[in-house]
Amino acid sequence: MTFISLRAIGGALLAAIASFSSANAEATHYPLTLENCGRSIRIDHPPRRIVSIGQSSTEILYRLGLGERVAATAVWFGPVLKGYEAEDARVKRLAENDPSFESVLAEKPDLVTAQFQWHIGPQGAVAKPEQFGELGIPVYISPADCLGKDAVAGSDGVRHDRFTMELIYREILDLAKINDVSDRGEALVRELKIRETTARARLASVRSGLSAVFWFSSQKDADPYVAGRNGAPGYIMQALGLKNVVETDEEWPTVGWETLAKANPSLIVAARMDRRRYPLDSIEAKRSFLQSDAVASLIPAVRQGHVFELDAQAMNPTIRTIDGIEALADAISASDLGK
Repeated sequence: MTFISLRAIGGALLAAIASFSSANAEATHYPLTLENCGRSIRIDHPPRRIVSIGQSSTEILYRLGLGERVAATAVWFGPVLKGYEAEDARVKRLAENDPSFESVLAEKPDLVTAQFQWHIGPQGAVAKPEQFGELGIPVYISPADCLGKDAVAGSDGVRHDRFTMELIYREILDLAKINDVSDRGEALVRELKIRETTARARLASVRSGLSAVFWFSSQKDADPYVAGRNGAPGYIMQALGLKNVVETDEEWPTVGWETLAKANPSLIVAARMDRRRYPLDSIEAKRSFLQSDAVASLIPAVRQGHVFELDAQAMNPTIRTIDGIEALADAISASDLGK
C-alpha cells in the first residue's frame, strides 16, 4: 500500500468522522475561560480577527476552516500546506520571521495565537502576553511549547517531558472550542490519530539499531543547532526505532561537528525550509557544508550518502510531525539502510 493511498483512506475516514463529530460536539458557551500555558484566558465571543504568529498555529486554523477569521500571519518556515495556497494568499503576512508588536496591534486582533514562547512569552521577542492582556487581547500559545518545557532566554528552551502529539491535539481542540467549531476539531484530531497509527504500522521494514542526528540550521562559523532528545524529532525517532546521538533536554542545542563525528550517527536528517535567518538555512547550503567541511565530510553517514531531507515544520512540534514520520520512514526504507 502506498503513502498516497493511505492518505486517501484517511480522507474518506475523515468524512465519516466529521459527520459523527457534528452530532456529538457541544457548542461553545461564551464567555469561555481556558487554562493555557499557566494562564487563564477569557474569550468573550468567537474571534473575528485573529493574528497568528507561527506557521503551525496558522495551518491549524486553516485546517479548521477558519481562514476567513485570520487577519494576518507571521513566522513562516516554508510553503503553506498543500491545498491552502489560495486561502493563505488572501491573508496579510506581517513578516516571514518576527513581526513587531506594533504591526500586530495595527491589525486590531481580538485573538493572537503563537507557536513559540520566544515570540510571545516571558522573554518574548514580539511581546509578553501581559502586554496584549493590558489591551484586552487574549493570547493563546501552543501547549507544545510550554507544557513540560521551560523558556530560556536566548535559546529554544529546555524540554523536561517528552513531546507527544497529544499536545498538538490539545491545541487543535482548544482553538476549535475558542472558535465554536468543536466538531471540526474532533474530526481533525481523529484523522491525525488514524494517520499516526497507520504510519507506525508501516515501519517494520526499517532496520533496527540505527542512530541519527537531526540538524535544523547553523549560524555562520558556529556549531549546528541539532535536536535534543525530548522534542518532535525525538518523537519521530522513537516511532522509527532510531537512537538520537544527542542526549540533552535542551530543545535545539548547539553541538560541535567533532562531537557529532565521534557519535557516528547512521544518518543525518537535514531540515528543508524557505526561511533565511541563518546562513545554513537552505538545504543546498547544508549539503555543500557537509561535503566541504574538514570534519563533517569525514562522517561515514555523509560519505555513504545517508543524508536525508525533512520539512523543517515536521521537526517542530506541529501537525506536520506525523508527515515527518511518514516521509522519513519512506526515505530510509528506499535507501540501503532499509535493506
